[in-house]
Amino acid sequence: MKLVRFLMKCANETVTIELKNGTIIHGTITSVSPQMNTALRTVKMTPKGQDPISLDTMNIRGSTIRYFILPDSLPLDTLLIDDSVKPKNKARKEQQEKARGVRGGRGRGGGGGGRGRGRGRGRP
Repeated sequence: MKLVRFLMKCANETVTIELKNGTIIHGTITSVSPQMNTALRTVKMTPKGQDPISLDTMNIRGSTIRYFILPDSLPLDTLLIDDSVKPKNKARKEQQEKARGVRGGRGRGGGGGGRGRGRGRGRP
């Protein structure tokens, strides 16, 4: 399971986040986006070398996060279960064939149908 998918399940958990600039943020997760952008509520932010600041809500850009410190009481075994539906082997092959579309399966040097002339032998 991807880290971001795990964090998306951690809504309403109180965590501590350290940013790349050294700021430490303590708050309750409201939501996490696929880019790891994190929305928090009841936040206490401590910039590096400064006094803490209390905020009602805060959004953190995912690329600025160094790491999450999770609470010890978090039930990791249940949260880490991957509940996404994976297609069976045959269904997965059919999806791949559909994704290939017109351009797929022409083999080696198989005619330049799209942009440019391609790498085939001679000119048809």
